[in-house]
Amino acid sequence: MTPLPRVVSAETLDGLAEDDPRAMRSRGDLRRVHRIMGTCSILSRNLRAWSLPAAGPAALRVLELGAGDGSLMLRVAGALAGSWPRVELSLLDRQALVAPDTLRGYAGLGWTATPLRMDVLDWVAAGPAGAYGGDATRRWDLIVANLFLHHFQGRPLRELMLAVAERCDRFLACEPRRSRFALAASHLIGAIGANAVTREDAVLSVHAGFRDRELGALWPAGEGRWSTREGPAGAFSHCFSAARTGAA
Repeated sequence: MTPLPRVVSAETLDGLAEDDPRAMRSRGDLRRVHRIMGTCSILSRNLRAWSLPAAGPAALRVLELGAGDGSLMLRVAGALAGSWPRVELSLLDRQALVAPDTLRGYAGLGWTATPLRMDVLDWVAAGPAGAYGGDATRRWDLIVANLFLHHFQGRPLRELMLAVAERCDRFLACEPRRSRFALAASHLIGAIGANAVTREDAVLSVHAGFRDRELGALWPAGEGRWSTREGPAGAFSHCFSAARTGAA
């Protein structure tokens, strides 16, 4: 059977204001979708596979791209509680969606979470110095992207992947899997009570998703510099991970 071609289209949620009732409802839908997809388990399992620096005076620096309201990474933090060192988490998103209760939830787990309101393409364009507040020598220990890379294609996606590789030691992305099975399932998302925004965007997300080694082909690995893995995860997801040699 011929693979589905990759088609990237603007999703409705991305164009709605933060306080638009349709957007608020759709973000609630997405939390249910993540539970159905098992996203928290997929991310936690992949993160546990890495050997991390022992707990010490320096916290583990983690950046989530397209973090939304921060609720998914909070669930991941809960799943990793007790097995990870202290974490300083930056939640990058172009909208201010992280609630005070969410930040308190991180604090209760020993994580320091800081919202970072910024468009990711501005983050890319800022270069390492701008991304680190003027300190070009600092590096994120880990960058995570969840249901985020599929919004990009062509040069912006290549430049985003290059910027991530320049600024971290480990990278994990969990994206929609572009398959006929996932596409059929996306048309049934109304069964969980999803609104019109979520129903439309779910189908578009699958069409813009990834398969095979599509993300790995964009990763500026360099000979011997990175160890990468890519493939299906769960029933509907596609994961790509990269660890700098010596950091895995």
